[in-house]
Amino acid sequence: MSRIDIPEGSLYGLGNLPYGVFSTAGTQPRVGVRVGDSVVDLAIALNDEVFAQPCLNAFMAQGFQRWVEVRERITELVAGDVPDAAVHRLADVQLHLPVEVADYVDFYASEHHASNLGRLFRPNAEPLMPNWKHLPVGYHGRAGTVIVSGTDIVRPCGQRKAPDEDAPTYGECRRLDIEAELGFIVGTPSPLGSPVSTSDFARHVFGVTLVNDWSARDIQAWEYVPLGPFLGKSFATSISPWVVPLLALEAARVPTPGQDPQPLPYLRESEPWGLDIDLSVTWNGQEVSRPPYREMYWSPAQMLAHMTINGASSRIGDLYASGTISGPEKEQRGAFIELTWGGKEPVQVNGEERAFLLDGDEVVISATAPGRDGRIGFGEVRGRILPATEANR
Repeated sequence: MSRIDIPEGSLYGLGNLPYGVFSTAGTQPRVGVRVGDSVVDLAIALNDEVFAQPCLNAFMAQGFQRWVEVRERITELVAGDVPDAAVHRLADVQLHLPVEVADYVDFYASEHHASNLGRLFRPNAEPLMPNWKHLPVGYHGRAGTVIVSGTDIVRPCGQRKAPDEDAPTYGECRRLDIEAELGFIVGTPSPLGSPVSTSDFARHVFGVTLVNDWSARDIQAWEYVPLGPFLGKSFATSISPWVVPLLALEAARVPTPGQDPQPLPYLRESEPWGLDIDLSVTWNGQEVSRPPYREMYWSPAQMLAHMTINGASSRIGDLYASGTISGPEKEQRGAFIELTWGGKEPVQVNGEERAFLLDGDEVVISATAPGRDGRIGFGEVRGRILPATEANR
């Protein structure tokens, strides 16, 4: 038996216990939980085959009460002695995509981000579209290109048309960007025709993950009118390997910023589901932004309610993301197009002026939040840019 050492001040103590999927040399992926700098194999520790699966979906399908019970069992177990065979050093495991993603939706829930892009793209008009403060704006993404942190990103190719060009051309993305976001994973499905209310949010959403929604801004700019993002977004969306249970985020709950006008009844919240989560964005090892999730105009409960209000079903493993997280200050902007004002105001990265991503660049997004016994961590979502392939050029 082993007693797991949790370093003082660890972001992965008993108040966190994020879930992930891991493997060791010669073994198949299965579900574990992170405790300090260790990973606990739950199939062995709890003697439960649901955790021998290569994703969290089967466990999530057991429902809210089961999530509560398992969290209590894990807390009790790791506070004492754990079977030796169940404990692995974090450095010795490989981490995998934690869920089988059923569907993917991306929202646009930061007023600061939406207003900044409105000023960039429509300088002579109101920055927000008339519908923006009445509903959480979103688009349908591509579940098949959601990938785990650490997967390299191949520079996409496609049609693009610069303002000074007479016709579109085909080629490599020239304005490759990031979007620092949070993702919410549905664990309890809802049937076709049955909307999920804001008050039922916590029984449907299992946990939270970090998201980098990579964006090809020049491809997106040419294609998105009139129907919205398509190839400029669908080539890759990275998520962190750890899923922080919603049950771990009670201490992080805060009201959303004041919403004016008051939302329609189906979007109103009886209790707040804003979250006090601080993100950090590093570019080639240098921190360039600290986006604050507490500034988001629309809450994740409102996003889920809107996503299902027309009767659309939700499924186990559905992922929906917040959209770019940005605050009121320049150093709080969660996308490089916004941080560098469309490339006109480059930032210094290791002594070089930079606007968009070059081949070889690496971006890492991390986050922390208040927990019951101190700060808790979300791990990181990391990606490095590779050149476009010959087949796509």
